[in-house]
Amino acid sequence: MPPSFVHQITKYDPADRDERGRYAGSEDTVSDHGPVEAAYLEAIAAFARASGIDRLEIREPEVTGFAAFGLEPPVEGHGLAGLFPPDLTGYHDGAEVSLPIALELVRAMLRDAGAWCRLEVGDRFTVHVGWDQYVYVGSDRPCGDAVARTHELGLFAQPLTASPYAAESDEADDKPAADEHFWARVRTELGSRETLLLQESYLRNAARWHRLAKGNLDTVRTGLGPRALLTVWPDLSPDVDAVLAALREDTSAEFVWQTPDGTIRHIVIDDDEYEQLAALVADATAARVLPLAADDRHPLLRAVLPDSDGVLRARW
Repeated sequence: MPPSFVHQITKYDPADRDERGRYAGSEDTVSDHGPVEAAYLEAIAAFARASGIDRLEIREPEVTGFAAFGLEPPVEGHGLAGLFPPDLTGYHDGAEVSLPIALELVRAMLRDAGAWCRLEVGDRFTVHVGWDQYVYVGSDRPCGDAVARTHELGLFAQPLTASPYAAESDEADDKPAADEHFWARVRTELGSRETLLLQESYLRNAARWHRLAKGNLDTVRTGLGPRALLTVWPDLSPDVDAVLAALREDTSAEFVWQTPDGTIRHIVIDDDEYEQLAALVADATAARVLPLAADDRHPLLRAVLPDSDGVLRARW
């Protein structure tokens, strides 16, 4: 169950809304990277203190994909530089962070830096950052002192029945767990195909790619990120020219290729970028095109890594 007491925290004065509730004042819809932003963080900290919270869990983390929709341009590192290593170890679904790190994640989200996640403590506490500097804090306590502190900071805390960014109860879809049955099916596929392509989505909009064979399956499996979404495809083709020639001229696609040193790279391309793509992958040793549209994607297998206790908690 979500927390019972939810507040929308904003810098927008309710007195400056029209009869339809739309804001008509002078506040900008991007962060000031200064005192107002700091006030948001202090308000969230006040709610956390009032709720007895000093650590939070990262849920559904994501980074900037091939399309960015924020009002501010994405920054290198998705706003996570200094919080996590360059490979983003520790930024994954289910990772627990201290309140100061959680507040820095909120700062990155307020700045549209590229990273986004939900921050939760079970059914006790939540923080969600929405569009246009709207922040939603939920607690299992009324947090009257935190509401008063928010107003002292020059912000507005309005009670709501629920956050529009709360995870839906049915959000965990029907993707199965990557359990021993799943890996047995992978081995069966390898028995007939000899090699496979594994897409390891360790964050939303971020993936690592692996070419699987019987000899490396256990090694690859050991190195997979927590709660990753695993998608198994037919292997890359060594006939790169044929793969390029088969590209449809009227559609976008995801192009996956292997470089001479064994690195597997991928890029999303539009139909007017095929000529540049050919130059980019001129030294590729193998390649495959994957469709972007969900209805056109038909992998061999798909599953989500459960936690060490066998329970599937990731919400993909």
